Amino acid sequence: MGFVGYKENENGEMSLSGIHLGSKNKYRRMDSELTDDGGFDEASLQKQQQEERRRTTRKYVFACAVFASLNSVLLGYDVGVMSGAILFIHEDLKITEVQEEVLVGCLSVVSLFGSLAGGKTADAIGRKWTMGLAAIIFQTGAAIMTLAPSFEILMVGRLLAGVGIGFGVTIAPVYIAEISPTISRGSLTAFPEIFINIGILLGYVSNYAFSGLPSHTSWRIMLAVGILPSVFIGFALCIIPESPRWLVMQNRVEEAKTVLWKTNENDAEVEERLAEILSAAGTTNGEKYEDKAVWRELLSPSPALRRMLVTGIGIQCFQQVTGIDATVYYSPTILKEAGLVGNSKLLGATVAVGISKTVFILVAIVLIDKVGRKPLLYVSTIGMTVCLFTLGITLSWLKGGPFGIDLAVLSVCGNVAFFSVGIGPICWVLTSEIFPLRLRAQAAALGAVGNRVCSGLVAMSFLSVAHAITMGRTFFVFSAVSAVSVAFVYACVPETKGKSLEQMDLLFQSEQVWEGGRAEQEPGDVEQLVQK
Repeated sequence: MGFVGYKENENGEMSLSGIHLGSKNKYRRMDSELTDDGGFDEASLQKQQQEERRRTTRKYVFACAVFASLNSVLLGYDVGVMSGAILFIHEDLKITEVQEEVLVGCLSVVSLFGSLAGGKTADAIGRKWTMGLAAIIFQTGAAIMTLAPSFEILMVGRLLAGVGIGFGVTIAPVYIAEISPTISRGSLTAFPEIFINIGILLGYVSNYAFSGLPSHTSWRIMLAVGILPSVFIGFALCIIPESPRWLVMQNRVEEAKTVLWKTNENDAEVEERLAEILSAAGTTNGEKYEDKAVWRELLSPSPALRRMLVTGIGIQCFQQVTGIDATVYYSPTILKEAGLVGNSKLLGATVAVGISKTVFILVAIVLIDKVGRKPLLYVSTIGMTVCLFTLGITLSWLKGGPFGIDLAVLSVCGNVAFFSVGIGPICWVLTSEIFPLRLRAQAAALGAVGNRVCSGLVAMSFLSVAHAITMGRTFFVFSAVSAVSVAFVYACVPETKGKSLEQMDLLFQSEQVWEGGRAEQEPGDVEQLVQK
């Protein structure tokens, strides 16, 4: 068998890209050496092959993470486009303010059904095809919304889109976490959040681009553009492999090994990872997984699993109860309250919000596997607390003047920026990596349900609460909740950087270690866990 990148010439001698590498050849590669008799130095050749495999593996895993994240564009686009489209829907269909709240917020509430079904579906048909099902359901809903002649039909499409989103947001991070190498799992698992932000930005740009059209036409085109990503999602499903951990649970070990070979950089790592997965799939502290139903374990958890659930569901809820969806969905309304007037100016300012949210998620991707999850969560939650408090002050006492408008725009942009650099992507990273293999999809689904319920409650009640206690005081409430999230991060979130998925159980075994997140395990600790 020949080497990658090399071939034999007519005389049976090795050549590279048409350059003869026999004893008389004057060309020499910088990363390999020739021996005195013109042969290859075995060590240099192996090093070159390993480097080539490393590059190929990283590109392949990166591509899988990108393709798996495409569903998230749909969620982000819906969030971004609805913030502007609702202005024209209100004008065209003559809906009331309560109907407006229901239309915006119902997607998050309905998505919890998709999240609940998503975990079970992913265990039944696989992570990959569950993502495909999510795209089909969402696109059907988006098409119905685009053609809706009335508020009632619009709601039908909205409900279908919500179910599709529930499927997508639950499974994509789980899939990426299960297919990624440990060293880059954090940044890759945060990719769905990047694509959510890209979708939000595209939604804002769409709002701005089509805002000049008649109200009957503009919002329909805005919603129709969201159908386009389905083409790329269909292509992605033909490219990406199934999760190796799901394949092991289906006793398709050889297929799992093939996927691991494509996603790990050397054979020794493949064998080590496969052994860990087989151990995790077969036993936990000596007890066979199949002896207990998944939901029975989740409803009657062990102390370690209880701590995992508190961390996973808690961080998902805090991501939403700090008011990020209110800030994103109603950013034109918030800025209008601050004194900014004119639809073009309002929608133009929301583009700045979208850019801030997108740029800082890239900062999180770069830092998450270097500085860790917990430091970024501290920066994020503290920064959001300050920005929300400042926005409360602005809307209460400084609105109307140029300084107040500028400060309001800066506070909104700062809030979404701090959200994106920490709790936005990291909540999905944590819930996709902390749970045991057999429970992972359905436990992560519970976290997503908490996220969607809180998102829906905030989105559906924001305008009513703002009218009842003023918008400024509403943001003071969000600021107080954000301050509580800082304490939650300190008490309940351990550092998971550098730990394999099969090592996570150790982080939650000791209550003293769990509190304050001071867990520090060595790579070999997983062997001790399996032996217990």
